[in-house]
Order: sequence, then C-alpha cells, then structure tokens
Amino acid sequence: MRCLTHPLLRKLLSLPPQCVPGQGTLSKGAVLSLKQLFLRQNCSAGPGLMTATDMVNYWQKVFETNGIPEARESSQYIVSFVLGAKTFQSLDSKTLHTPLTALQQEQIQRLSHRRLQRMPVQYVLGEWDFWDLTLKMRPPVFIPRPETEDLVSLVVEEELQKCENSALCFPVPVPHPVILEIGCGSGAIALSLLCKLPQSRVIAMDKEEAAVDLTRENAHRLQLQERIHIIHQDVSHCSAKQLLLWGPIDVIVSNPPYIFHEDMASLDAEILCYEDLDALDGGDDGMRVIKTILALAPSLLKVSGVFLEVDPRHPDMVEHWLQAHPDLLLTLRAIHKDFCGKPRFLHIQKQSS
Repeated sequence: MRCLTHPLLRKLLSLPPQCVPGQGTLSKGAVLSLKQLFLRQNCSAGPGLMTATDMVNYWQKVFETNGIPEARESSQYIVSFVLGAKTFQSLDSKTLHTPLTALQQEQIQRLSHRRLQRMPVQYVLGEWDFWDLTLKMRPPVFIPRPETEDLVSLVVEEELQKCENSALCFPVPVPHPVILEIGCGSGAIALSLLCKLPQSRVIAMDKEEAAVDLTRENAHRLQLQERIHIIHQDVSHCSAKQLLLWGPIDVIVSNPPYIFHEDMASLDAEILCYEDLDALDGGDDGMRVIKTILALAPSLLKVSGVFLEVDPRHPDMVEHWLQAHPDLLLTLRAIHKDFCGKPRFLHIQKQSS
C-alpha cells in the first residue's frame, strides 16, 4: 500500500484512521445495522425496499458518520453510476422512485465501502469525465482536475488564433500542430487536444508505467491511437532527439508536479493514500520539473511556446528564473487565472532568433 511506504505518510499518524485503506472506522456489521434501522424509519418505497433516493440518503449518513468529505456528492455519484447515469440529477422520476434490485444494492454497497476507505470517487467508479471525454481511472495514476480543462482551452485558442492572425491563411486552415505533453497521466490533456484539434498529433510522455499504460488504454478506447505516440520516459533523462519524432514541436503543454514539498503532508487523505505523490511533489520550490521542461523547450520548439499549470506563487518565480537564464530565449508572455481567480496557467513564448 503506497500510503504506508512513502516517507511523507509518517505524518498521516495525525490523520483519521479511515485514511488507511482497509482501516475504516465503521465496520461492515455496523453499516448493515444502520441500514436496517434506516429501512425501518426512512424508506419511501415500503417496508424492506430502497429506492435510488433512499440509497443516496442512507450512504450520505454513513459517509458523514465516518467523516468522508463531500458525503452527498459521493453517494450520488455511486448510486447514479450503478444505475447507468452520469449524474444523479439526470435520473428521471420513475428511476428515482423504483425499488432497487438486490444486485444494484449490493453493487452500491461494494463501491461505497471503497469510498469509506477514503478512495477518491474517481477510482471507486473506475472512470471520470474530462471535457467531453469519459476516461478510465485507476490508482495511482493522477486524477485530472476540473481547472486543467482551462489549460486545454488555452492551447486550442492559441492554435486557432495563430491561423486567424496569418495573412496567408485564406481560407482559414484547420490547425495541425505537433504537441508534446509532459506528464500525461491518464491522457486527459493529450486526448482532449486530439479531439479539439482534429489535425493535430501528440507525443505524450510519462515516467510512470501505470500512467503510460492508462493513456494508451484511453487512446484506444477513443480510437485516437493513430495520432498519439506514447513514451515511457522521465523528462529529466530525455533527449531532444527522442521527442522530435514528427519534427519540431509547435506546443509543449504540461500539468507538472508543482506542489511545494513542504505542503505535501497537508493534502487530503484521498490524495496521500491513493494518488502518485511523485506526480504532485515539485520539490522545495515546486519548480523541479518546471525548470527541466523550460531548459529542454528551446531545442524542441519552432516559434510557439510552452503552456504550464502551476502554483499561484509560481508566475513571479518563473519570470525571475527565465531572466536569470537569458540563453534559453524564453519569455513569459501571459499569465491566466483559474475559475477561482488565482494565477494558474503560464504561456511562455520562444523568442524569434
């Protein structure tokens, strides 16, 4: 179990015991006893019967009793998943009030027990949506966050804008960039870009074999495997030659490890226990991998640039670092905020020689 072997997890001694997989505070017998009580007092479909709404309410109470974050949302996702829906809100009235079968109740209970062990709901379900794509998920591969969708949007907007600004583009051509993603994880960024830029090609790399395998699986499921080249490689040990498969790169995009090492121990138990901590830990200043990417960029890029998701403290730090390395000929062109108003995304441009 990862959460017992990583050095940071020594600090988990101060966290609730349900953080550790298999160590939930509520035993199975206690859950069943609570369920029997709930059946007697709360079920809307009659004695001994439970509807989807009943199950959401029941497991919400169990999750709240055990201190599980987002108790209602977790319960709704699990119940709707078993019923074949993306969200609980999308279920029709008939489905909501029809008694669940014994098999459905058993499936909900099995998945809910995983959530009781603080497993992220994305891993519990084994899939998650990113943009318009449904991607397979499994631990310890990094789970894509909603704000990272904005990173994809910035790359797409930049490629479309480049064609619109070109006086030679008549009619306006479809962008067909060569994109390099560093740290592909589940393939969320790379595969979204392939869908939104239909003529693009992507080189996706990750140092973790589990991530490479999951990106490959998701690419095949989405029938995008012909336009993506997936490399199992650590960027810090990678040469430019390995990455110039289709010639010079138009865009480098990455959601690299950027959390300051001192902040790692304060992450939620779901993250510490199940996700790949190396995909999060950016070293003392959070810029260990960021610096590697920027140092490699000039030998790969044509004239476009690098798009990075970073910590809100990083824009000034990156700008100062680039000023201290003028030989790279890179300039911080733009800083974009996330939906919380925090500076989160950087566009770094290669200077014209």
